[in-house]
Amino acid sequence: MRAYQLTSKGLDGLTQVDLPQPKPGHRQVLIKVAACSLNYRDLAIASGNYRAPTKENVIPLSDGAGEVAEIGPGVTHFKVGDKVAGNFSQRWYGGEPAPENSGHALGGTIDGMLADYVVLDEMGVVKLPPHLSLQEGASLPCAAVTAWHAVVEHGWTKAGDIVLVQGTGGVSIFALQFARMMGAEIIATSSSDDKLARAKTLGAAHGINYKTTPEWDKAAVEITKGGVDQVVEVGGAGTFMRSLGAIRNGGKISMIGVLSQPQGDFNPMMILAKRANVQGISVGSTQMFQAMNRAIAVNHLKPVIDKMFPFADAKAAFQHLQSAKHFGKIIISLA
Repeated sequence: MRAYQLTSKGLDGLTQVDLPQPKPGHRQVLIKVAACSLNYRDLAIASGNYRAPTKENVIPLSDGAGEVAEIGPGVTHFKVGDKVAGNFSQRWYGGEPAPENSGHALGGTIDGMLADYVVLDEMGVVKLPPHLSLQEGASLPCAAVTAWHAVVEHGWTKAGDIVLVQGTGGVSIFALQFARMMGAEIIATSSSDDKLARAKTLGAAHGINYKTTPEWDKAAVEITKGGVDQVVEVGGAGTFMRSLGAIRNGGKISMIGVLSQPQGDFNPMMILAKRANVQGISVGSTQMFQAMNRAIAVNHLKPVIDKMFPFADAKAAFQHLQSAKHFGKIIISLA
């Protein structure tokens, strides 16, 4: 079968290989992968800059979707032909995350989805919403579940809340869609006025260009007359203090990203002063994925796909992600 492996650091190490087709064991399913999607984590792993250890010659990408081609003994949740995706954390089924969850993340410590066939434990697989294509379903495992964890599981977003999302990458666009689905008012930030205009077509009420308005936290406070209820924080150290400045007293920050470098001094007293609720978000459990899919199905929500690349052009897909020109998700088709 066709697959890619990371044989060395850098995108030049992304190598197409021919591997034996795997066979499902007890309570495992064999998935014929139709499409994969990319996340910044995948770029960090490929470049050798990821914060955690990774498997040697790992098959990359945490996100993929396809059809069940074969089931192993003892499988009760799936049948051949089911349209499915794998959960990012293969052993985080539900409840609070345990330390061992991080050791079983697709495309990092274990092989990922960028192959014609993969074998996964049935407890780490979910059925896709029926109205989505396999390409759309491939966009869900990391970015969408992370956004759901932030906006719903942590944020408890309700109608009338005000949620600020940073940028227009996969997590931020899903967060915008989920928060809007809950009846929240959305403020989006970006360095591109064109991207802010597109965010408004998805339901953002306000857009702030952080290049022309570097003190975007003050702008958010002015718009809301007191601060937002939640910030979906994907920037990291370089934006965290502004996120603190943007929230109301008692507001929430869902800490997700590590995209920016520290700027200035970190002042923990601001957390106390704002009585801020700061929660680290690391994707989510299989049960979160299932709950999210039910909500997506009921609301007929459609993921935003930026661009689709053929399997042979996987390296170009990584380069497009690296350019940061995308709006929404980047897909690699294996069809």
